[in-house]
Amino acid sequence: MYSSNLTGFILAVVSSAFIGSSFIIKKKGLRKAGVNGPRASSGGYGYLLEPLWWVGMVTMIVGEVSNFVAYIYAPAVLVTPLGALSIIVSAVLAHFLLKEKLQKLGMLGCLLCIVGSTIIVLHAPEEQSINSVQQIWELATQPAFLLYMASAVAVALVLILYCGPRYGQTNIMVYIGICSIIGSLTVMSIKAIGIAIKLTLEGINQAIYFQTWIFAMVAITCIIMQLNYLNMALDTFNTTVVSPIYYALFTSFTILASAIMFKDYSGQSASSIASELCGFITVLSGTAVLHSTREPDTPFITGRCGYFYISYNRYSSVGSPYSNKTYSCSFSNASISAGTVDYLSWDCSIT
Repeated sequence: MYSSNLTGFILAVVSSAFIGSSFIIKKKGLRKAGVNGPRASSGGYGYLLEPLWWVGMVTMIVGEVSNFVAYIYAPAVLVTPLGALSIIVSAVLAHFLLKEKLQKLGMLGCLLCIVGSTIIVLHAPEEQSINSVQQIWELATQPAFLLYMASAVAVALVLILYCGPRYGQTNIMVYIGICSIIGSLTVMSIKAIGIAIKLTLEGINQAIYFQTWIFAMVAITCIIMQLNYLNMALDTFNTTVVSPIYYALFTSFTILASAIMFKDYSGQSASSIASELCGFITVLSGTAVLHSTREPDTPFITGRCGYFYISYNRYSSVGSPYSNKTYSCSFSNASISAGTVDYLSWDCSIT
């Protein structure tokens, strides 16, 4: 392994540990915030007042900073797939902290992720030498990448404006699709900013170029969008589902974007490229196995004065306690008024 790739590898592993933990901490914060106000999946922002959510955010920031620095030293085709390690961290922590059981087959999925990541690391290409942010700008404005960027923005807008309001609560691919597509553009911008900072620290000032600030604005905009829709996905769907699907889509789009913009595979032998693709497919297989072993989401019900809204697997309808269903509920934050239960919030199984 090249020395610069080794540095990027270590930083990517540290990043995965922090980011995987942040998924769990943020979800616990979202759950607490959803008890006392509108849930994030319904457009609520009460989680911003929840300290536990901010602990998760700080943890994610530490992980993202490590990931940011990793992109300076290693190519995206090496750093991004190592995000699979965050899936393992989040799956294990979800098993103990969120009671989302990790079954034996899920452990096999974790092992596949580790094996696939190892293959990718051993066959990753060397980071190409870039001497100025203007050089990166030339790569970003080549016709092939401009076509990719235009396509990505168009698809993201369709998902946000049309699919989100209609299918966001029932189809996990909507929110995660937005995060993944926008995320590929985030990584390209972050890598450009990281290289600019590195060159500036070495005495070659890159802040004087307007391209540096354009990359910075694109990165900030994309990060804000990613966080918003990732919060909505985490609040709506099971963590053990969000993590692997987000990883698979985000990694795929990022590798595609990096291959187009930076030409990562240029100069590599066919065997090395094939080995990397096999490693990536192995990682994707591991995430699929983890996904297949998940337990269904627990329905979440809230209500008032005997009538309540039923949201079973996020399909919303209005129901009555006297309908032909049996409810097994665990109550919390219920206030009793005039013999009735008012403003209930509970987890419930429907049979």
